Amino acid sequence: MKKWQHRLHTIIYEADTFSGKLFDVLLLITILLSVLFVALESVDSIDFIYHNILNIAGWVVTILFTVEYILRIICVRHPWSYIFSFYGIIDLISTLPKYLSLFFIGSNSLIALKALRLLRVFRILKLTPYIGESNILIKALKASRAKIFVFIFGVFILCIIFGTLMYLIENKESGFTSIPRSIYWCIVTLTTVGYGDIAPQSPLGQFLASFIMILGYGIIAVPTGIVTAEFSKKYKVDTNTQVCPYCMVSEHKQNAVYCHQCGKSINDVK
Repeated sequence: MKKWQHRLHTIIYEADTFSGKLFDVLLLITILLSVLFVALESVDSIDFIYHNILNIAGWVVTILFTVEYILRIICVRHPWSYIFSFYGIIDLISTLPKYLSLFFIGSNSLIALKALRLLRVFRILKLTPYIGESNILIKALKASRAKIFVFIFGVFILCIIFGTLMYLIENKESGFTSIPRSIYWCIVTLTTVGYGDIAPQSPLGQFLASFIMILGYGIIAVPTGIVTAEFSKKYKVDTNTQVCPYCMVSEHKQNAVYCHQCGKSINDVK
């Protein structure tokens, strides 16, 4: 990798340096502004008055993201590893709609144009790589997915049991017309949402509902504790934001010379 490519790679893909942090901050501001422009375009009264301004601002942001996308491809050893990565696809999806809107002209294409505008909201997903803790959180969620699945399955079983009991206790006039509808009520109650479209009328039904409500508060804390425990384990790992220019893997250990994924030199400069 040439020196200018390595320098560019350091600025774009790493956040441990001043230039890298500055690039990330500017990019975050640009992403948030782009999402704001899309949101304002959806307000008819604002779009009617400031349509041209919002359109120009949208093009400026799109051009900036296009330049960023091209630079990301240039400064890696294997461009396809970035292009077909999750964030590479998100970058492309969030940039293309503005260009594609040039080909959708006329009243018959208004729906397609509106959909393309909405796709630009995907730029908000570009935020995640620049928040270091988000990668740790994702790993914590992956590590605890089996426990969470078992927990959710257990909650689903409870909803079936309590929903069936409520169907036996209450009558159809109260809204519990079937077991599936009673299970729906139990899910809404257990998650403390409480739409209020169905409510028990009998004293025994109200007692069971009160028990489910209290149980719901305890259940909410369980997945939080599972993820938090895994998060604390991942957070103790001493890593940095270095990204391998070959395979695009990040989070290498401090002072690492070689990539822990492909084994090639992280700082390969010629």
